[in-house]
Amino acid sequence: MNLIIDAGNSQIKWAVYSGGVLIQKSTIENWNEFIPAHLRLQYPDLNSVIISSVRDIPDIFLASLGNSFSNTVELTPDLNLPISIKYKTPETLGKDRIASAVGGAALYPGHPVLIIDLGTAITIDLVNENSEFIGGNISPGMSLRFKALEQFTDGLPLVSPSSQTSLLGETTTEAIQAGVQQGIAYELDAYINTLINKYNGLRVILTGGDASAFVRNLKNPIFVVPNLVLDGLNRILEYQKDQETGFKG
Repeated sequence: MNLIIDAGNSQIKWAVYSGGVLIQKSTIENWNEFIPAHLRLQYPDLNSVIISSVRDIPDIFLASLGNSFSNTVELTPDLNLPISIKYKTPETLGKDRIASAVGGAALYPGHPVLIIDLGTAITIDLVNENSEFIGGNISPGMSLRFKALEQFTDGLPLVSPSSQTSLLGETTTEAIQAGVQQGIAYELDAYINTLINKYNGLRVILTGGDASAFVRNLKNPIFVVPNLVLDGLNRILEYQKDQETGFKG
């Protein structure tokens, strides 16, 4: 069994996998909320850990992982991966983008895969049919676009997303909602249409906190995978087990 830890700027997600199956997951705010030894008692077969973090990992936490689990892997730019990174600056590539790309490639081996992550930022990344990460784009996410209109203009309010938007708003609130949400949908459909014509058999995956808000608004067929980053990290850990001699568990 595997323990997956994904530490972002605002929260830490952790999950337990048995093979490729997600058994349990949770979210915490700080490292001291997580006690590895307690989890090991709950899952005696849990012996391998992968940790991906954009924040500093306290030495005491790393020590507690080492004391509780026989194998610990940290996701770094030089870690051996099941995909090839063709990005010109791999050291700047976000760990969440790497994990999502690995997860997408594992879902559709032998196919080009477009991974769209709708979070604080919108990332659009492509892995080709040879499991090569080609590159991608980054733009502001939905909440950032709403906040930018309120903060950098005079007179426009901060509004919340709407579950239904019309083509043209009939009030200022509706105009902002339609402009942001329909704008993102058009943006994504344009990317998908362009890349479908370029990459035969392209598969499209949607993930991230705002994925559910857009899945019904996109015209192209897509596959929603809520836990793609965690799935990808688990795949990376399994790959280490396959590749490294003497890797226990």
